[in-house]
Amino acid sequence: MARSSETFGKKEQKKKKQMKKKDKMMRKEERRSNSEGGDLDKMMAYVDENGQISDTPPDPTVKKKVIKAENIEIGVPKKEDVVYDPIHHGRVSFFEHSKGYGFIKENDSQESYFVHINNCNDEITEGNNVSYELEKGPKGMVAVKVSLEK
Repeated sequence: MARSSETFGKKEQKKKKQMKKKDKMMRKEERRSNSEGGDLDKMMAYVDENGQISDTPPDPTVKKKVIKAENIEIGVPKKEDVVYDPIHHGRVSFFEHSKGYGFIKENDSQESYFVHINNCNDEITEGNNVSYELEKGPKGMVAVKVSLEK
């Protein structure tokens, strides 16, 4: 007599596979019997004017708010044009002549700004009162068109 080609391990795997299939079918039948039905009305969800989700349809007798499309702002509102004096006044707090740069401390805000010798109209030294304009530089605001105050 010839030996069976199925080993014990193969038989056990086959049994496990059949049990899984049987369990899956039982769970499927149980879900079907316990479900209320796949009616479309039961699956619908409604969103009210406040964005709340509910399962009841909105009441048509309730007065709706009228919103004009031009009143809706999307994004950041435009800034009003602010007119300010472009010329600032300050005092040179530090200036290194050999390297050609320094810092100016503004009189009003006590903010300190970088200044390069190429942006100076007059010869400046530490302690001088100067007037200047500001421009955006690679590392922040930079004083340009620096001139001595008289």
